[in-house]
Amino acid sequence: MKRFSLLILASSYLVLFSCQTVEERAVKIHKEVLTMDSHTDTPLKFVNDTFDIAKWHNSKTGGGKIDLPRMEKGGLDAVFFAAFIGQGPRDSAGLEKAFQKTDEIFDAVYQVISPLGSKAEIALTPSDAYRLEKEGKRAIYLGIENGYALGNSIDNIEYFYKRGARYITLVHTKNNDLSDSSTDKKGQEFNGLSELGGQVVARMNELGIMVDVSHASDSAFFDVLRISKAPVIASHSCTRALCDNPRNLTDSMLIALAENGGVIQMCILSDYVKKMPSYPPRDSAEAAFEARHTNWENYTPEQRRQGIKEWYQLDVDFPPNLANVQDVVDHIDHIVKVAGIDHVGIGTDFDGGGGVNGCFDVSEIGNITLELVNRGYTKEQIRKIWGGNFMRVFKEVEAVAHKS
Repeated sequence: MKRFSLLILASSYLVLFSCQTVEERAVKIHKEVLTMDSHTDTPLKFVNDTFDIAKWHNSKTGGGKIDLPRMEKGGLDAVFFAAFIGQGPRDSAGLEKAFQKTDEIFDAVYQVISPLGSKAEIALTPSDAYRLEKEGKRAIYLGIENGYALGNSIDNIEYFYKRGARYITLVHTKNNDLSDSSTDKKGQEFNGLSELGGQVVARMNELGIMVDVSHASDSAFFDVLRISKAPVIASHSCTRALCDNPRNLTDSMLIALAENGGVIQMCILSDYVKKMPSYPPRDSAEAAFEARHTNWENYTPEQRRQGIKEWYQLDVDFPPNLANVQDVVDHIDHIVKVAGIDHVGIGTDFDGGGGVNGCFDVSEIGNITLELVNRGYTKEQIRKIWGGNFMRVFKEVEAVAHKS
């Protein structure tokens, strides 16, 4: 009788499951897994604009891609806010200014998030995300984009760790004193990491800060893997096999990253997802913007706010050509094929250029889950993609630090 009852229960479950639409299954999975976006540039709006993250904004009219109401609508549980600092002069004055501006960004994030204790909190450990998810709150993690922010001081790594930084992107679009960039038009200076860059990686391992290889040159990428005692991340990168951009990872890099135990977080900035058709009017508008703003590093706060508004207005006046969610999941498919299901995640680059048709802002991230379900990914596989793999690396980086 007991066995018969179990069979009836199992049959009922199968009937119920088969009656669900793909959309219903995707919604259910999306709600049940921890969703983590490993890279956004939202803090730029805190220091360069008057932005209330507790209110709903319109992404189509320059309102940015992330706020708490849209995180709730999209079902995003945890996010890394990157303290981004553009590459400036590499002299002592420039380095000091980079450190100070990064510190100001951390101040701004705390000032914005601290009053929102009932809805969101600054998170420091992997377990914080799962705890806050159960409490119905959003977990806000902090990272640094561009090791220039360290001011070439090893001591500043610990300083920012104590402030909450849990990863550092070693370099941005131009070479710095730590690493060659994948996109510096002047070419490589160090043929990878500098001696200082190697010391920074080692110190990050000791403290439990994830090393981020997005934006690094291919040589620097392999230098990091050779030096690091912990798995590394590419917080917002795509695959070069599908989009031939130097910012993206080759198949050999994907394989090496998997062997390291690391994870590539799929970026949804269209230029890295798919070669897009040219759009001369927007190209001209961007060139004019750059010609008007040649002294960005020395702007007053008001000048920076005005510049940021002009930049976001370009998206209103000249809506960009965009890839779509299917193109994004094509990259995920490729990463899974080459590196395996345990080495892929999602880092949208929202508010730093990220956003595609079907997932233009955080309120639409469920469409990525829907496309994954459409392609036959299981709940367990989607759990890994949406946060499980990243959190595994996060925990392993902490474990290495504890052994140091």
